[in-house]
Amino acid sequence: MADDWNTDTGEAVYRSRDAVKNLRVRVRIERVTSTTALSQHLQQQVLSQQDRGAIELETLTSQGNTGNVASTEELVVGWQEKLFSQYEMDLFQNEAVCQTPLDRQYHTEVKALNRGKGRRNLRIFTYTDHDRYTNCLQHSTDILTTAKSNPTFLAERMASMRHRRQDRHTMDSSVSKSKIINWEPTEEFVKSSHVVNNAMQTMHIMGDLGPPGRLGQKENECLLVTIKTDSNGTVIVKPDFNKGREPYRIVTEGEKKEVWRLTVENVSKAMKPDDKDREQKIYKDLHARHKDYLNSLLGQDFEMPPAGILRYLMNGEIVSAEGFEYDNLYIHFFMELPNNWSSLPFQSLSGVTQTCRTKTLGRENVAFFSYPFSFEAFYMSEKESEESLLQWPVLYFKVLSLDFWQRYRTEGYGYLLFPTIPGKHIVTCHTWRPLQTGTVSALRRFFIGGSPELEDFSYVRIPGTFKGERLSRFGFYTETTGSVTFNLHCIQQSRAFVDATMLKKRRQRVFEQLGGFSQEGAVCSILEAFQRARRKMQEARESLPRDLINATSQLQMESSA
Repeated sequence: MADDWNTDTGEAVYRSRDAVKNLRVRVRIERVTSTTALSQHLQQQVLSQQDRGAIELETLTSQGNTGNVASTEELVVGWQEKLFSQYEMDLFQNEAVCQTPLDRQYHTEVKALNRGKGRRNLRIFTYTDHDRYTNCLQHSTDILTTAKSNPTFLAERMASMRHRRQDRHTMDSSVSKSKIINWEPTEEFVKSSHVVNNAMQTMHIMGDLGPPGRLGQKENECLLVTIKTDSNGTVIVKPDFNKGREPYRIVTEGEKKEVWRLTVENVSKAMKPDDKDREQKIYKDLHARHKDYLNSLLGQDFEMPPAGILRYLMNGEIVSAEGFEYDNLYIHFFMELPNNWSSLPFQSLSGVTQTCRTKTLGRENVAFFSYPFSFEAFYMSEKESEESLLQWPVLYFKVLSLDFWQRYRTEGYGYLLFPTIPGKHIVTCHTWRPLQTGTVSALRRFFIGGSPELEDFSYVRIPGTFKGERLSRFGFYTETTGSVTFNLHCIQQSRAFVDATMLKKRRQRVFEQLGGFSQEGAVCSILEAFQRARRKMQEARESLPRDLINATSQLQMESSA
């Protein structure tokens, strides 16, 4: 009675590549109540007294042995192996109570057990995933006594997952589809929407802890072990296997609280080395076949653009916006393609983000959009435009805010010049908005949402309709607002990168290889050659002796005189 107990009755999660049908669990229960200890003490007293008769000694000994046999049971249980309890044996003997095909199957198995040697279990039985009792046991309390018996926040919400999966309800058509965001979610809404629901199979190993002569009563049933598994190879066991540690303690309910000792062990057969090698070969063959299948879908030829064409791909993300005056921000953006640039016919060059509330970080209010967008364009060089500067696409955007009455206000304009160098780029663009002086304009912006706007977004940089030499914004009042952060991943693809005749020019930019900036490239090469010659002359001058330098300078002065 003074043995130590294992109080860690939480779940243990395992991951196995083996089939779950090979799982074998040994369960042992043993009663260790004071009643058993008292009977053993009385038996020792009887043995010490020689004046008692042999008949009374044999009777007490036989009763003690019978009690010990009935209070201890050990059984090896397989995955989803059905073991009937005494209650189920009595129930399914009558064919009239069978209502479902599973009940009729159990009726046939019970009749076969009665005709044969009988069942091998007495107190330990199981409820499989197909039994009707499995759902009820999902909500049952843990009988194993432990100091950590309070359910966690996640356990309370996962308790009804299996029941809810079977009783799904259709969406209420009375809810307006325009109100997708639930600003005040209820607890039931969180349970149904915010908890991951993976399909899992469950098996319960039960114990009938009633007296030896009163087996088969539902109130004496006790949950011993729960095993769950899913299709990913995850196995959850509660409580965990003992693994040589102390047994668990079970205390029954009722007036006569009895204490039982529970031991759970994993006795699954280990795979033989030959079988393991055979399995590894099968896995390798399967992976090789799958790789060949994927290669057949992809093809052997690498897709390349035609000669003289640059392919530009961008996977971008509008990360956040900060420093703006009002809340509930959203961004409207579009791409502008300069001359000699083109895009796919079905590709959209504009977009609008979702409306996002701001969050206070430090001294700024930040709205996190995390809005992804993709862009693909092609640049084709022309001989008549070789001397012109190459212009890159531009992304223009406008930040707006939405008030309580669904009216919008312009918060700022900005633009983003596409990076000329491939790779990852994090760019922060600062914005501004037109400003109309006076108190009336400020009141109009606050109360009715009206604010000055640009008719042409490209006026933020250089309007597309501008044809002059100088662009004047004199007298145009503006106000600096916030900033927008972009995360860009750029890819450039061209035949010039793999052309054998261009190996010496790979370090140059792509627009130099395609014909653009030819004059600037020539000027840069001349300047670099001049700097190299000047540096060599200085090094040669420094290496000469000082006397020779002075004599040379005197000869130059005399010749000049």
